[in-house]
Amino acid sequence: MPLEYIDHYNVVTTDAAASAKFYVDVLGMRIGDRPPFAFPGAWVYAADKPVLHLIERDEIPEGTGRVDHVAFRCTGYGEIKNRLEAAGVEYDERVVPKFNLTQLFIQSPDGLKLELTFSEEEAATG
Repeated sequence: MPLEYIDHYNVVTTDAAASAKFYVDVLGMRIGDRPPFAFPGAWVYAADKPVLHLIERDEIPEGTGRVDHVAFRCTGYGEIKNRLEAAGVEYDERVVPKFNLTQLFIQSPDGLKLELTFSEEEAATG
């Protein structure tokens, strides 16, 4: 029973609708089906997978534990940069030598660091 891949990550927020709007408007993800849990939240999809689960609570626990950031492999480099700039989202762009990757680091509305990773070819054409 080997591990295959990361299924999703879960973020606690005080405003699930605002957080979901960020992922939809800025990153081009979409809100999708979610089980009828007894607590508010949203499931945010990348392609056809619910990769982000948002849980709404009145208070957010201190700190983020040992998680430094969540990374997405992406396409549409130019489109995403345009979305970030249009939304006023600051980003830190880094090139990873030897692995031929370009990364954009951003912060979600809840302060979670996100890494958007593109192939060198994708970034060059964007």
